[in-house]
Parts: sequence; C-alpha cells; structure tokens
Amino acid sequence: MKVAVFSTKAYDRQFLSAANSPTQQKLVFFEPRLNRDTAILAAGFPAVCVFVHDQVDGPTLELLASRGTRLVVLRCAGFNNVDLQAAADLGITVVRVPAYSPYGVAEHAVGLILSLNRKIHRAYNRVREGNFSIDGLLGFNLHERTVGIVGTGKIGLILGQIMKGFGCELLAYDVYRNPELEALGGKYVQLPELFANSDIISLHCPLTPETHHLINTEAIKQIKSGVMLINTSRGALIDTQAVIEGLKSGKIGYLGMDVYEQESELFFEDLSGEIIQDDIFQRLITFPNVLITGHQAFFTAEALHNIAETTFANIADIEEGRPCANEIRAQPSV
Repeated sequence: MKVAVFSTKAYDRQFLSAANSPTQQKLVFFEPRLNRDTAILAAGFPAVCVFVHDQVDGPTLELLASRGTRLVVLRCAGFNNVDLQAAADLGITVVRVPAYSPYGVAEHAVGLILSLNRKIHRAYNRVREGNFSIDGLLGFNLHERTVGIVGTGKIGLILGQIMKGFGCELLAYDVYRNPELEALGGKYVQLPELFANSDIISLHCPLTPETHHLINTEAIKQIKSGVMLINTSRGALIDTQAVIEGLKSGKIGYLGMDVYEQESELFFEDLSGEIIQDDIFQRLITFPNVLITGHQAFFTAEALHNIAETTFANIADIEEGRPCANEIRAQPSV
C-alpha cells in the first residue's frame, strides 16, 4: 500500500523504514503536518499516517477522501484530533497504536517528580556556573508520602509500582478499578478525597469531555496546599490559567508537565530563534517551581519500535481484509 506519512522527523523515518523491511509498504515521508492545506500532498495515496498534532477534521477528511484516501493510520494512542463521525460517513477506516510506551511515560513522570522535588534542573545550572550553594534546593523524602494517581490503566499502574518502591502510599481514582493496583495497597477514593490527601498528584487518564480541565479552579481549592502536580497524559486535563493562579497563591507547590493544552503550535519544533507568542506558556516557564518537557515522555527506542511495528500490523490487517483490533469508530449517539 502507498502511504503518505505526515509530521515526520529523522527518528520517525529511521524506525518506520526499519520496521517496513519485511512488509514493503510504499512510504512517502512528508515533514509538514496534515491539515486542510497540506492534504493535497496525499492525492492518490490510499492511506495516510499521522501523529498527535495532525489535523484530521471533517474538511481535511473530505479532501483526503476526494483524492482516494480510505485509511487513516495513527501512530499514537490519542485520537481527539480525528473526526471519527466524518471518517465513518466518508468510508474512511481509522486505526491507532493504543499502547506503546507505558514504562517510558511512567518513568518520565517519576523523573519529573524527582527533578522538581530535589531541584535537580536548578542545581545543574548552578554548578555549571560555579555556584555550589545549596540554599533554595531543599527537598523532601518521598518515603511515606501519599501519591494520588488519576487514571490507573497501564501507565498509572506502572507509576504506582515505582512509587510503591519508594515507600509511598497510593490513592487512586478511575472509572474502572485495577485489581493489580489494589494488590499493591492502592486505595480507590473519589476525587475530592484524593485531592485533599495527596502530596503528589499524577494524571494518567484520557482526554474526554468529562476529563477536560479536570484540574480547574474548583479542584485546586480542594487540593492539599503545596501539592506537586504532574501531567504526562493530555494537556487539556489542566486549566492552565487556573493552575497559574494556584502557583501564584502557593496552593500548588510544584508543577511538572510533558504536555500543554495549546502545545500544537509549540512542541516538536525548534523555536529557539523565534518569539513565542503564547503568553500563558511564557508565564508558566517563569516560575522556578515549574518544569516542562516538550511531549517527550513516550520518546524511547522501545516505544518508537513498538509504534512502527503496530502501525504496519494495522495496515496489513486492513489491506488483507482482516479484523483490526486497533480500529476506532465513532460512538453511536445516545
């Protein structure tokens, strides 16, 4: 199958090309993101392969369908950038990679926790400048602290396992209980109780209408003063303006983010020579107790290998007419 691959970097081309050797799909790599303006590049391609910030809305899908595309292959887990109903109406199949880096994401969350707590990022810069003072670098023991995990699927469970190894107490919230987390001693509670009793809150849930701005002004009123808030899941789980107010008041003591609700115009690009126009993001990075990484939690060799392998398995399933376990469809309206 001829596949137009959008939003590609050197690492995408490396891992996709390596995984493609046995199947010999005809890949054409494009650096631009897919959107209404770039959809013309996919003319004559039965399939397009896209990533988290590609725009796969109704108008883009219509343009793709009119030029022969019948398959959208997501090389990521999230699909909130895809209009699934429009795809269904146009006869376009959509597949994704549902899980590829649970250990990588959980470990990155722990990295943010350790760096924020012991101020490793600030100490690194001091030492490079010959400043060996430890004033202002005071941390706390993770042992016997309470970690609240919101979302206890694969990533949330692994985070729980790691934090249990530090001697932490675990509180959890999810629509569905995970017996493996309960076996670790994790206690499921409602969100207000988790907010009120957690020293660290880590978000590992999908972005849905119900979880949009899960951390908002009302939630911040309920959290323990000085809490550490970690988000390696979806940017829009956090109301950024409300969190800024929480940081200014001291209610939020630490903030670690690998995602940001307006990240599509920033992340995965080198903007070091440009003036960033996002005033909210610029305000965030002025806080000394905020640590932001650019959507790299998934970024391990194992993850990129798994993404590539699953991507080609999905394409093969569709091409050969087999049911694909990773196909996603619009939910019927109630």
